[in-house]
Amino acid sequence: MALNARTKKKVGEYALFDVLYEDGSRTSNRKVPADELAADDKEGAIKGYLEEQDRKIAEASGRSRGVIKAVLPVGR
Repeated sequence: MALNARTKKKVGEYALFDVLYEDGSRTSNRKVPADELAADDKEGAIKGYLEEQDRKIAEASGRSRGVIKAVLPVGR
């Protein structure tokens, strides 16, 4: 696996996405494993993975996120 010279992280293990929520908020550079990108329903798999991350974050912080409106790839 190639290394990204800037971050020294392995390239190809994950993809980055910005997430837009229905309430107008946004989170940037959310990591999604490359395995999720190989699914038949790629968009659904990505959104499902990010929703699960949001649930875990909400459990830990006590603050829930809104409903995901859109998922945008970073750097494309």
